[in-house]
Order: sequence, then C-alpha cells, then structure tokens
Amino acid sequence: MLKAIPDNSVALTVTSPPYCMGKEYESGSDVTDFVVAHNAILPEIVRITRPGGSICWQVGYHVRENNLTPLDYIVFDVMKRFCEDVVLRNRIIWTFGHGRHGYNRFSGRHELILWFTKGDDYYFNLDAVRVPQKYPGKRATRGPKKGEFSGNPFGKNPSDVWDIPNVKAKHIEKTEHPCQFPVAIPQRLIRALSQKDDIIFDPFAGSASTGVAALLENRRFLGAELNERYCEIARRRLFDATNGDAKVRPLEQDVHVPSPNSAVAKRPDHFWAQRPT
Repeated sequence: MLKAIPDNSVALTVTSPPYCMGKEYESGSDVTDFVVAHNAILPEIVRITRPGGSICWQVGYHVRENNLTPLDYIVFDVMKRFCEDVVLRNRIIWTFGHGRHGYNRFSGRHELILWFTKGDDYYFNLDAVRVPQKYPGKRATRGPKKGEFSGNPFGKNPSDVWDIPNVKAKHIEKTEHPCQFPVAIPQRLIRALSQKDDIIFDPFAGSASTGVAALLENRRFLGAELNERYCEIARRRLFDATNGDAKVRPLEQDVHVPSPNSAVAKRPDHFWAQRPT
C-alpha cells in the first residue's frame, strides 16, 4: 500500500506501531522484529510525506522479563540513519493515571510521541491547540509592559507533557481492540500540524483513532490495518464520525481529580504510621 502512495502527498502521519511483544495483533515478539519493521517502513513514510509535513510516532517500551527497552530510541536511531532530511521537533510525554501496577519496579504511567518534520520549513499552528492560562488575567508588574497582560489572550502552549486518560474499562471510546490510544492524542496533533482537507495517514490504523480525529477536524484520512476484525471496528467508528455520532472524550475535558474530602482520597490516620519501611 505504501509503495502505491505518491511521493510528497501526505501532510501528517500519526500512528502507534506494534511493540513486538507477542500480543494478538503482532507478528513479532522481539526487539529485533521492531527494528526490522522500522528499517523497512520509515523511509517509505518519509518519501510520501510532503516537504514541511510531519510524522508523529507514538511508542512505549518493549518489556520482556521485567527488562525494558525504550522504543523511541530505536525509532530515532532509524530515522537518523535512513532519513537525512527529517528533524526531531519534540519528544512529547503522554502521561496517564491508570494502568497495570508494577511490583518489581515503579508502575509505568507514560509513553512517548516523537514529532518529526520533513525539512525546516514546516507547518505548526500553536493557536489551534492553546490551553487555558493557569493565571488568566495576570498582568506584568514591571518593565516596559507593566500593567499589560503577561500571557497570550488565546491561552498558553500545552507544553510537551500531555495528561490524557488512556482507553481502559469504562472509557467512552473503548472498543474490542485490546490496545487503542485516545482520540485526543491525534486530535491535538492534527489541529497543530495540518490544515483543513489535508491527508492524514496511519499505517497501523487499528481501531482508527487517528481516522476519527481526522474526520472530526475536517481532514481526509488514509489508513491500513491487516486484522479484519479491527478493520470492522474502524469502519464503524469512521462511519459514526462521518455522521456526527462519534463517541469520544473531548480533548478539552479536564482530567478528574478526586476531592480531598472524598472517601477515595482520604486515608485513615493509622495508614501512614503502619506503612512498611
């Protein structure tokens, strides 16, 4: 499929590839399989990306017998070896509050998004993704701008740390796919790194979270998925997005923080005294 896509035709690729840990949707089960796959696919992704376009690769860690390999290191290494005109712009931390608990190490609560651009003259629309100021209405207290608003009136830069709930259990976006990422991730990237009617590509489409985000933001979507069951899930979600019925957690929705007075947040006084040391 990639070889059939013309050169310089895609504005933005957003994807999360298999981590090669032997899951039901993966053909490989070793870090070497991950490297081989990326040696083959990344040069093709760069070829189809237009000058000034972006490539966003969301990855985590390959875990085997409690031994971690950071997959973003591998992706970066392959990009630099085979794709000379590609530049890394951000290494974004995606953090989430829930997941499997660790017993022999600290519980993993983050993954990475590598944002590359093809060339230096790239598209980036910060105003499309600004978030509310922490101190709205704050004014400068000294200097030539004393008395003027000290922040951008449209909001602040969301930074390179994104707190977005992952898709687990009763998440509104949850499907039968065992490992889908939230629509909010590609949605923010699409808003900032592409324009209306641009082509958004996902070579590992899964349940089409990137596709749903693309349609919600009035972009065109092109995706590939080998598993027929996941393709059917993707079709349903894309159909719903086209008809205004997409089930998504809004990008702007704050992450829930329990009240300090809630039963969940409170701990008995004796808890702290009886902790093991």
